Amino acid sequence: MKKIVKITAFLLAFALVLWAAQRILMPKYVSEAQDGRLIGEYYDSSMDHDVLFIGDCEVYENISPVTLWQDYGITSYVRGSPQQLIWHSYYLMEETLKYEKPEAFVFNVLSMKYGEPQSEAYNRLALDGMRWSSSKVQSVRAAMTEEEDFLSYVFPLLRFHSRWSELKWEDVRYAFGGVPQLSVNGYLMRIDVDGVEALRTGRPLMDYTLPQICWDYLEKMRLLCEENGVELILMKAPTSTPQWTWYDEWDAQMESYAQEHGLAYYNFLEDVDAIGLDFMTDTYDQGGHLNLSGAEKLSRYFGKILREDHGIAGHAGDPVIEDRWQTIADQYEQIRQTQEKLLKENGKLTGFTGIQ
Repeated sequence: MKKIVKITAFLLAFALVLWAAQRILMPKYVSEAQDGRLIGEYYDSSMDHDVLFIGDCEVYENISPVTLWQDYGITSYVRGSPQQLIWHSYYLMEETLKYEKPEAFVFNVLSMKYGEPQSEAYNRLALDGMRWSSSKVQSVRAAMTEEEDFLSYVFPLLRFHSRWSELKWEDVRYAFGGVPQLSVNGYLMRIDVDGVEALRTGRPLMDYTLPQICWDYLEKMRLLCEENGVELILMKAPTSTPQWTWYDEWDAQMESYAQEHGLAYYNFLEDVDAIGLDFMTDTYDQGGHLNLSGAEKLSRYFGKILREDHGIAGHAGDPVIEDRWQTIADQYEQIRQTQEKLLKENGKLTGFTGIQ
């Protein structure tokens, strides 16, 4: 019996050491790749949103949930991550429906251009923060590159064991929780300005056919929303750089799909003037992403569409929800003021700033 107790104690202690080592070695996404925190922050939200945005940086840097609330009483959250590909988006949508059923999901269609996994780094930013469930298992399997191993997601220590030499104080400080909140309901704010006279486009392509796997996942999205009584809305954000060009030929394919299935599709590149966007003042990286000014303009424009064309009435006048969203709006204002101070002191911003 003593021998069994000793062996059991040893195994438990060994497992505890491995668990602690894994927690320390896992990237915390605090000083680097900050947007790796976005997916995990959703689980701390209220989870009773009217609208959920799904997609890449074209939603999490371009849509302001606080503006949608303040102008229309619409509650929303952005479940975005860097270069979120359509299989990431589908399984995030599937997982989200286990927590809540919004009136609408809005999917940004830029990822329709990618027919295969792109990189482990972006996979990690989309998947590490996702809670384990059947949806995460399937998402990992769909997203892995040829060089990746499923077990490295189950046991991240297998992937990050060599990070000992790269560890920073933040890895120890936040190993067991308490990582600062970065976003405001999934929105990453930048208030600085780096303008461009006109959006930049890439070179013509030899073939404009969007990959079949993307159509397959989009159809899965449509059916999933239909089964759950949730409206699926498609959008293309009004941003563009040579590597993220949205070609007219792609747009025509999306319009055809939307018409065939009775979906709303908004290519906001066509509505720049109506939105009131000025790319000399409303972008912080020459058209790749909108800054705060641009995101608020787009959100006001889209909010009107969501209310008038999709019947999303919102919750203005509900004292419980108004109180909750006042806290969220205060966080939003705090980040804005922090960035204004940093701009004044340093003349530039070098990254995102979260809740202090």
